[in-house]
Amino acid sequence: MASPGKKAYPLRIDPALWEELQRLAARDLRSVNAEIEFLLREGLARRGVKIKEGKDHPGDPEQE
Repeated sequence: MASPGKKAYPLRIDPALWEELQRLAARDLRSVNAEIEFLLREGLARRGVKIKEGKDHPGDPEQE
């Protein structure tokens, strides 16, 4: 179930990619969902897209 204020979205993903996401998430002490959100934020930041700050996000790519 999605956290309040978060959009739930079903995702179909390649099993090999899922395994890598699990590995990264474990290394970073995050859930896979939080890791995906972090990577999406990081990718958007690299493209110069600014996201409105929320109180419930897994980390700021520019600060890590």
